[in-house]
Amino acid sequence: MNQNHREAMADVRDMYMAHSALRREFSLLPQLVRDVTPGDTRRAEVVGAHAEMLCHILHLHHEGEDLLLWPLLLERGGAQATAIVPTMEAQHHAIEDAHAAVVALLPQWRRTGRDGEQLADALEQLRSALIEHMALEEKEILPLAERHVTAREWMRLGEHGMSKSSKKQLPLAFGLAMYEGDPAVVKAVLAHAPLPARLLMPIIAPRLFANHARRVHGTATPPRIGATAN
Repeated sequence: MNQNHREAMADVRDMYMAHSALRREFSLLPQLVRDVTPGDTRRAEVVGAHAEMLCHILHLHHEGEDLLLWPLLLERGGAQATAIVPTMEAQHHAIEDAHAAVVALLPQWRRTGRDGEQLADALEQLRSALIEHMALEEKEILPLAERHVTAREWMRLGEHGMSKSSKKQLPLAFGLAMYEGDPAVVKAVLAHAPLPARLLMPIIAPRLFANHARRVHGTATPPRIGATAN
């Protein structure tokens, strides 16, 4: 990107916020599954639905990067991008394989509440691959994006996920991200939203997440893992 370009460049702080939420929830998931009493289908459905939502969010998150971010960085980022983007793509493939294993096991476990250890192990593999990937992305990719991706182009990543998510799920997903989010970053993300969303989301989203967290985690304040977890 031409350094004299006057268009605002990407504010990548929202990616750190999203990563914090993914780190937290995917780190807590394996034990949530293991804690379900075998045969407790009611509890398995609660945890399983939560896992399915997270897997959907993760898939859209990475799909947006594959379609919209990597091509821009390869076009504009020079040798730095050429050196790191193929690693990002390979990690995405590994994560998608682990993701597919989880998604394949989820339906039967949700119905029966049995053989949860196999699902928990698959979630551990997904978590491990995801944590490694996000740490490298924060170190190598986000600084590149700040220099080579415009704010308008960066916004398309979020728009991609929203366009493929149900309107019912979006406030909960936002509350999930807001839980450890910097209020200034939340405000910046909402600055481009329609006025009703700017006014209501800071109120509705945290309440939805608190209620959801009580059902899933047994508390409205699950452990905060944050952006520096490993």
